[in-house]
Amino acid sequence: MRLAKLLAIVSITLMASGCSWFGGDEKETPDVPEQELYDDALGFLEGENYPLAIEKLQLLEARYPFGRFSDQAQLELIFSYHKNFEPEAARATADRFIRLNPNHANLDYALYLKGLTSFEQDRTFFEKYLPIDETQRDPGNALESFQSFQQLISRFPNSQYAPDAQKRMTYLKNRLATYEVHVARYYVKREAWVAAANRGRYVVENFQETPAVPDALSVMVLAYSELGMADLADDSQAVLDANFPGYQSNISLAKKESLLSTATFGLLGSNEKARPVVRTTQAAQPEQERSWFSRLTFGIFDSEDKEQKQ
Repeated sequence: MRLAKLLAIVSITLMASGCSWFGGDEKETPDVPEQELYDDALGFLEGENYPLAIEKLQLLEARYPFGRFSDQAQLELIFSYHKNFEPEAARATADRFIRLNPNHANLDYALYLKGLTSFEQDRTFFEKYLPIDETQRDPGNALESFQSFQQLISRFPNSQYAPDAQKRMTYLKNRLATYEVHVARYYVKREAWVAAANRGRYVVENFQETPAVPDALSVMVLAYSELGMADLADDSQAVLDANFPGYQSNISLAKKESLLSTATFGLLGSNEKARPVVRTTQAAQPEQERSWFSRLTFGIFDSEDKEQKQ
């Protein structure tokens, strides 16, 4: 019996030593205290070393999910993602914090960071430094930013972040309204009158007190007139006249051209019917047909040809 126990002890010892031989290269990462991890993360944040700050904050959240720094670490992580140009990660972390901490004292800060992240993502490098009309681009990020700031102001009107959020909302409101008018003009060009009227009405109902409202009303007047809805057209015109007296509409029906006409600069496939050209300085005369050479050179040499003929 003693021999059997001795053999069992020896076999267990050999097995344990064998496992240590095979796993000898593996090293356990020592547990870093929560306070030390948080202090390291703050140090990297102060030095604007956001990648290392993210690494420390992620480790802190993984090892101490219910620690005394867990909530603050999540807020610092949102900020670090934002500053490190990782908008998707910043918004996802902000959404998680808002969902798990609906009554947190710093919930307004999370909402502000979420809105700020989408606001900065909407304004790319080229829009900041080049004359590009951003109101004609997809407004997805602008709309998400507006909704985050709107939630912040409605829930925390006295927040220290509310004034800045209100200013950004004014800018975003004008941007979204102008985009809707651009879409309405597109529908006018395509003679999609129902869609154009709906876009105009959406601007009037949701983006009041923006510079785009008179354009939206003029779209409604034109669209309802084309649809034969005289009462709605008259009502829209009355609102336009009452609130914007003397407004001159710049919403007009653009000439529809085929794809071939657009690709060849009007040389081929034009849908425009021939019309007499009325000159303002001379008696009305029929315009002479332009030659292929004149069209290809955009009329640059037309004056020389006339002088030679004279």
